[in-house]
Amino acid sequence: MKIYVTRQIPAAGIEPLSEHEVEVYAGEVPIGRNELIEKLRTVDAVIPLLTDELDADILGYAKNLKVIANYAVGYDNIDMEEATERGIVVTNTPDVLTDATAELTWALIFAASRRLGEAERLVRSGNFKGWAPTLLMGQGIRGKTLGIIGTGRIGTRVAQMSRGLDMKIFYYDENRNETLEKEMDAKKVDISYLLHACDYVSIHLPLTRFTRHLIDAHQMFRMKPTAVLVNTSRGAIIDEKALAAVLKGGKIAAAGLDVYENEPEVAPELLKCENAILAPHIGSATLEARSKMAELCATAILDVFAGRIPGNMVNKEVWPDRRQ
Repeated sequence: MKIYVTRQIPAAGIEPLSEHEVEVYAGEVPIGRNELIEKLRTVDAVIPLLTDELDADILGYAKNLKVIANYAVGYDNIDMEEATERGIVVTNTPDVLTDATAELTWALIFAASRRLGEAERLVRSGNFKGWAPTLLMGQGIRGKTLGIIGTGRIGTRVAQMSRGLDMKIFYYDENRNETLEKEMDAKKVDISYLLHACDYVSIHLPLTRFTRHLIDAHQMFRMKPTAVLVNTSRGAIIDEKALAAVLKGGKIAAAGLDVYENEPEVAPELLKCENAILAPHIGSATLEARSKMAELCATAILDVFAGRIPGNMVNKEVWPDRRQ
């Protein structure tokens, strides 16, 4: 079988496939659309990244494709309807990056609230003149209110990690999270109230047509001037230009972002905001998480080749009609 991998990934995702013909894209930037089309013409499986858009047009060229093992939890880069129509199995990498992304969320919360980005730039610039009583005063976290927008695996873990900080937890989700309500005494509220009441707001939603720009200027103006907004889910959930305006105008205190609306591009206005901590999409960037993600992709491909339903299949309805 022929397998194409759209970027260098840990060996745990390549070595198990050694009995098959595996080609790995060697570039350091995302593969171009035309080259991706050419590669997909003959392969039986592909391991793409979230940055690789597999739309209906591209999938139309993939005549032999049996499985897309997406190297990510989300799969909004794939036209799921088209893949399912064509009998292509789609898998993802759930669970294994929950802790890594939740930990980075807290890193951003701490960094934004204590102004670590500004502090490091001050030291590196040579302008640090010594301790001063009012130098770069940030905000404490203990005893504050944490708002979680989206309480799936990662959002739930972020809330659980607040133990020891005596924080009140509000959450917004379509469904009740009985785990958080029982363990953390969390309260389910509507999004407007959450934004109005919380000192720290962390976003953990998938990107859909309903969540795109869910956090726009109107919503951000509901927030406290001392609030910190953090996003480690999908960049387009926040209106970046509106966020930059809110940060510059002092309408909220700070933001911590690991994802962006048009990655790898970042709104120029946002780059100028001193009170924004900007990370390059490293939520899952631990050795443990990235290696396990690669392993899950390889396992999914081998399962499909062997006629087994992969455990992390996201379009289960396609299996009875899967092409042989």
